[in-house]
Amino acid sequence: MITMKDIIEEGHPTLRQVAEPVAFPLSDELRQTALKMHEFLVNSQDEAIAEKYGLRAGVGLAAPQIDVSKQIFAVHIMGYDEDEEVEFPILSEIMFNPKVISHSVQRIALKDGEGCLSVDRPVEGLVPRPRRIRLRYQDIDGKEKEIRLSDYEAIVVQHELDHLKGIMFYDHINATAPWAKPEDVMLL
Repeated sequence: MITMKDIIEEGHPTLRQVAEPVAFPLSDELRQTALKMHEFLVNSQDEAIAEKYGLRAGVGLAAPQIDVSKQIFAVHIMGYDEDEEVEFPILSEIMFNPKVISHSVQRIALKDGEGCLSVDRPVEGLVPRPRRIRLRYQDIDGKEKEIRLSDYEAIVVQHELDHLKGIMFYDHINATAPWAKPEDVMLL
């Protein structure tokens, strides 16, 4: 089980490296690592488990964040149906060798900024990103998939993609005016 002690923090050199592509079929070790990354996200969103193990809640985790410089990340984004009063997964997947194949010109940013499991401090500022993306990736069995994402899901996936390129979310923040909203950016 992955816990916070397994997640490296900003300043660690692996977080600034470009991750290597993953070859298929996966080794048993890499498969288990990927599954544990996804399990961490599920556990981190479960209040009882998160409290028991001291986990910070996360919706995405990239392999470089656990000091594995490979093109893998997991996402686990839940939604809530108010009529049925039930939670459901909006996007819950492990992605290998992901690539954005197209993106919108319109950009979006979270109005309260972004956070990161590898950054244990508040970071102020807007992080503008394309509002919509089309992503091609391989699943855990090596099957190629393509999905379209928008808004919050697109932001989460782009944040994790950045980790595979050695980019931190705060690299996108305007250093002189962190909360300045560019005209082409919609706030979410």
